[in-house]
Amino acid sequence: MNSLVLASIMMVGYIIAYHTYGKFLARKIFKLDPEAICPSRALQDNHDFVPTNKHILFGHHFTSIAGLGPIVGPAIGIIWGWVPAAMWIFFGSIFFGAVHDFGAMVVSLRGQGRSIGDLASDIVNKRVRTLFLLIIFFELLIVIAIFALIIAILFTKYPQAVIPIWFEIPIAIYLGYLIYKKGKDAFWLSIAAVLIMYITVVIGAYLPIDFKVMFGMSEKSALITWMLIVIVLDAWLASILPVQTLLQPRDFINSHQLIIAMVLLTLGVIVAHPPMVAPAFNLSAKGAPSIWPFIFVVIACGAISGFHSLVSSGTSSKQCDSEPSSLFIGYGGMLMEGALATLAIVAVAAGIGLGLAGFTGAAAFNHHYASWIGDKGLVYKLAAFIEGSANLVQSYGIPAKISMSVMAVFIVSFAATTIDTATRIQRYVVMELSNAYNFKPLTRRQVATLFAIITAGILAFYDGSGAGAMRLWPLFGSVNQLLAGLALLVITIYLARHKIKIWYTAIPMVFMIFMTGWAMVLNIQKFYATSNWLLFSIGISVFVLEIWVIIESVVILKMVYGKHC
Repeated sequence: MNSLVLASIMMVGYIIAYHTYGKFLARKIFKLDPEAICPSRALQDNHDFVPTNKHILFGHHFTSIAGLGPIVGPAIGIIWGWVPAAMWIFFGSIFFGAVHDFGAMVVSLRGQGRSIGDLASDIVNKRVRTLFLLIIFFELLIVIAIFALIIAILFTKYPQAVIPIWFEIPIAIYLGYLIYKKGKDAFWLSIAAVLIMYITVVIGAYLPIDFKVMFGMSEKSALITWMLIVIVLDAWLASILPVQTLLQPRDFINSHQLIIAMVLLTLGVIVAHPPMVAPAFNLSAKGAPSIWPFIFVVIACGAISGFHSLVSSGTSSKQCDSEPSSLFIGYGGMLMEGALATLAIVAVAAGIGLGLAGFTGAAAFNHHYASWIGDKGLVYKLAAFIEGSANLVQSYGIPAKISMSVMAVFIVSFAATTIDTATRIQRYVVMELSNAYNFKPLTRRQVATLFAIITAGILAFYDGSGAGAMRLWPLFGSVNQLLAGLALLVITIYLARHKIKIWYTAIPMVFMIFMTGWAMVLNIQKFYATSNWLLFSIGISVFVLEIWVIIESVVILKMVYGKHC
C-alpha cells in the first residue's frame, strides 16, 4: 500500500471519531456540565491548580501524554508487520485510549483534581487506593529511570540536540512570565518562542555539544554525566516550580514543535508518498515474542497507556477550566497521539525505504529490523524513526543536516516532557501516600520531589553503569498497560455507582487486564528462568497488587449492582 493512502484513511477516521463517538460519550455517558465549577477555580493556588485556556492546556496535556510513547511503540511493534500495528493504533486509540484518558480526567474533575489512584479510595475503598498508588509509584519509578537514560543516550548519539533542548528552558520561563505576569497574548508569543527555538536548532546542527569530543570522556562517562544532569536539573526544576513557570509554557512550545514536525512529515508523505516497504504481516519475527499478547503491551501510548490516566488526573485536571473542555483535551488529545503514531508507522515502514546505511526499499527495512529489540537496543529502534522521518523531510529540499537535527530535537523534547511530567506526578503520589499514612516529612513538596528523583536515580544506576534502567524496559510495558486496565476499572465502578451504562469502559477494561496480565505472567516466567531477580521481584509485586485490586473492585461492583436490584 502507498503510505499516503494509509495516512489519509487513518487521519480522516480520527476526525470522524471525535465528532461522533467522542461527543456521544460527552453527552450520554459522562454528561459534561458547562456550569460545574472545576478544581482549577475552586482550589486555585497558582502553583498546581491554575485555570488554563483549553488550547494552552491541550498543548501541555498532549506533549505530556505523548512523550516518546507513540514513536517508540510503533518503532518496535512494526516488526510484526505494519497491518496489525496500524489496526491496533487506529481502533485502540478511538475505543480504548481516548475513552480511558477522557474518563480519568472527568472523574478527577469531579473529585477535587485528585489522581485516579487517590480517588480509588472514594470509588472503591481505601485499601485499593493504597494498592493503586503503589502500582503507580512502581510505574513512575521505572518511567523516570528509563527516560533519563534515553535522553542521555540521545544526547550522546545526536549532540546537535543539546543546545536547542537546554535553551528551551529559559525561553519557556520567559514565555510563562510574559503570559501570566504581564498578561500578554499567548498565541503570538508562543509563535515567537518557537521561531527562536528553531534558530537554536540550526545553531545546534552546526555546533554539536559532544562530551566525548570536548572533554575526552568515554561513552559510559558521557552517559552517566548526562543522566545526572537530566535527573537533577531538568526533572527537579519541572517538578518544584509552579506549573505555569516552566512545565506548562515548555509543553506549549513543544505542542507547536509537534505540529510543525507533523506538518513536515505530512508534507514528506505527500511529496515522496513512498510505498510501505515493511512487510504487511511478519508473525514469526526473529527473536520476537508472540504477537499475542505482546503487541498490546509494546504499542502502548499510540493506542492506550496507563501513564495517560496519571496525566489526565494528575496535572491536566488541576488546570482544566470547564468540564466541556475535557472532551477536547482528553479525548481529542489521545486521537492526536494516534495521528502521531500513524506518522511514526509511515516513517519506519515507508520513510526508511528512501535510504538507510546504503540500503533502499525493503532491504533498508530488513537491515534495520533483522532482529528484535534486544539485539541492538531501544535507541536503535528510535533511530529508525529519526532517520526515516529525516528522509521524508529531505524529499522536498531541506538539507540533511537540518532535517536530522529537527527530528532529533523533536524526539529529545518529548522524552524530556515525559520525565518532567512523570517526576511531578510522582511527587503527587508520594505526598498522597504520605498524607494517607500521616508520614509528615514526605508531605512537603520539596522533600517529596527529592525522594522521587533519588529513588529513580538509584534504580537507574543500580548496576553501576547507568544502563540498569534499560533492563527494566520489558517490565515497563506490562506495568503500564495493567495500569490502564485498572484505571478503566475505577472509571467503570464510578459509572456503575452513578447508574450509567458501563459497557463503553468495561469492555476495553476487561480486554486490557486480560491481555496485559497474560503478558505479565510470561515476563515473570522469563525473568525467573533467566535468574533476573530484580525484574522478577518487581513483576511479582505488581502482579499481586493487581490481582488484589481486581478482587476488591469485583466485590464493590457486586455490591453496587445488588443495591440497584
